[in-house]
Amino acid sequence: MDRPPEQPPAPQPFPPLDLEPGLQPVYANLVRISHSVAELVMDFACLLPGQGPGSPAGNPRINARVLMSPIGAKLFYHALGENLARYEANFGEIVLPGGNSLATDLFKPAHPPEPPKE
Repeated sequence: MDRPPEQPPAPQPFPPLDLEPGLQPVYANLVRISHSVAELVMDFACLLPGQGPGSPAGNPRINARVLMSPIGAKLFYHALGENLARYEANFGEIVLPGGNSLATDLFKPAHPPEPPKE
């Protein structure tokens, strides 16, 4: 009697996620990442023009903090890369500012706009 070849186990579907009632989305354009041997800490903030040490607007405030294990962070890193690749396949390449370091482009001092020419 012939046995059919064994099939690999089907991948487990991702469990559905429920949103916490009252959870508000947060916009961030700045993240500070630190780590210890056991975890990575990502502090998200929104940096507005003119904010920073000594400015009247003050420093950006952290509006979300995410802690992950190193393995979880590495899995997140791969998932983010896959999703960015899909995004670029659909909408085109995301072009980063060039010439300077990314930090210089993102955190250079704000300059007021030029007044309109008459």
